[in-house]
This record gives sequence, structure tokens and C-alpha cells, in this order.
Amino acid sequence: MKTIVYSAHGFDKSFLEAAAGDQHELIYTEEPLNISTVHLAEGCKAIALFTGDRATAEVLGKLRALGVRFIALRSVGYDHVDLEKAEELDIKVANVPAYSPYAIAEHAVTLILALNRKLLLGQQLMGNNDFRLDRLVGSDIHSKTVGIVGTGKIGTAFANIMHGFGSKLLAYDLKENDSLIKATGIHYTSLKSLCEEADIIAIHCPLTKETNHLFNKELFSIMKKGVVLINTARGSIINTIDLIETLDNGTIAAAGLDVYEYESAIYFKNQLNEPINDALFQQLRAYPNVLLTGHQAFLTNEALTGIATTTIQNLDAWERKGESENEV
Repeated sequence: MKTIVYSAHGFDKSFLEAAAGDQHELIYTEEPLNISTVHLAEGCKAIALFTGDRATAEVLGKLRALGVRFIALRSVGYDHVDLEKAEELDIKVANVPAYSPYAIAEHAVTLILALNRKLLLGQQLMGNNDFRLDRLVGSDIHSKTVGIVGTGKIGTAFANIMHGFGSKLLAYDLKENDSLIKATGIHYTSLKSLCEEADIIAIHCPLTKETNHLFNKELFSIMKKGVVLINTARGSIINTIDLIETLDNGTIAAAGLDVYEYESAIYFKNQLNEPINDALFQQLRAYPNVLLTGHQAFLTNEALTGIATTTIQNLDAWERKGESENEV
């Protein structure tokens, strides 16, 4: 099946080629899918998209006219595709429903540890030959209350790790995970109660209409002063303007953000010699208590192998029988 891979990067191309072998004709472009690049799919029956691509209703209409019938997502999330329009046009969309949840869970823990033990500041001081410890006092994570928003595969992996630290675990999810309760003693509660009680809050839920700006001024206002906020899910789950206000008033002591609400114009690109024309982003990364990583939580060999394998399996299924079990 001739497939164009949009938003192709050096880190994933070799994994896709290894998974595909000689089964499919893969064409790579570093360009993201949008109205200006949709023409690149001409002659292709399928396209493979990443998180920064935008399959809007208009783009989907042009894809259909070009002969595209299948969209293979190289991600779990599918908020960047207009699924209603795709169904109307009879374009099938499949995601990667699961890949190494440990990659993202472990990255979330990395952010917590780096912020809590002030590793960035410590490295700056060491580089200046300032070996005083006065500004580097952290806290034990043992016995702290950790709130987990979303206990799917990633949230479950994260909960198990934090259980190992000896933390008290709270969770908010529409569906309780009985096996996780037995394994960790996690307590399911309301989002309000979680935010009121947690010392650390980690976001592991998908982006939907209901979770867009779920974390906003109202929710921030009931959090404990000094809370640490971690987001390795989707940037738009947090209202960035409200987050900045909360950082300024000291309610949030530190934030670890692998995702950012307006990241599509910034991340996954070399912008070494280009200005970043995003005042909110510039403001966020100026805070000494905010640690930003460029949507790299998924970036492990195991996760990339899983993403590539499932992406190719979706193409295989469509070519053989016209449908995939991973369709969304």
C-alpha cells in the first residue's frame, strides 16, 4: 500500500522501515499535514499521521478527492482528526491503542524527581562553582499524597511506580480499576477532592471535549498551596493562561510539562535560528520552577517499536481485509 508518512522524524523513520520491510511503499515528508501540504498525498491510498498533523474537515475532503482511504495514526490520541467528517467520507482511521505505557509513566516520574530535588538549579550552581546547598532543599516523596487523573494503561503504570515510593495514591477516572486498587490501595475520589488533597498531581487522561481546559482557574483555586503539577498527556487539558496566574500566586510550587497547549507550532522542529513568537511559551520557560520537555515522554526504543509495529499492522489489515481492529 502506497503510504505517505507526514511529520516524519529521524527518531521514528528507522523503526517504521524495520516494521514495514518490503510490504508497503512508504514515502516520507517532514512536513506536517495541513491544508497547504495535503497535495503531497496524491497517489497514496493511505497516510500516516503524528500528533502535530491536522486532519480537519477541509483537509479530509481534499484527501478523499486525492484517493486516500485510510489514516494510520502513530499515536494513541486522535483529537487531531475530525472523526465525524472522516466517517462521512468513508475514510477509515486507526490509532495505536497501546505502546509501552512505562515510557510516559517513567518520564512523569522523572519530571517529579527533577523538580522536587531542584536538579536544574543544582546544575546551574555547580556550573558557576557555587556548591552551597541552601537553595536545593527538596522533600521526601514517601508518604506524600499523589493524585492521578486518568488510570488507563499509563496512569496505572505511573500509580505502580509511585506506590513503590510509598506515596498515598488518589485517583480520578470515570471507570475504577479494581486490580489497581488491590495492588496499590489507590483510592478513587472526585476531581475536586483529589485537587484539594494532593501534594503532586499527574495528568494521564486523553484530550476530549470534556477534558479540554479541565485544569483551569476554578480547579487551580482549590489546590493545596505548594502542589506540584505534571502533564504528560495533552497540552490543551490545561488552560495555559490560568496556569501562569497560578504559578504567579504561588499555589503551584512547580510544574513539569512534556506537552504544551500550543506546541504544534514549536515542537519537533529545529528552530535554532528562528524566533519563538509565542509569549505564553516564553513566559512558561522563564520560570525557574517550570520544567518543559518537548513532547518526548514517549521517546524510548520500546515505545517507538510498538508505535511502528502497530502502524504497519493497521496498514496490513486494511490491505488484506479492508478493516483494522484498531479503528476509532
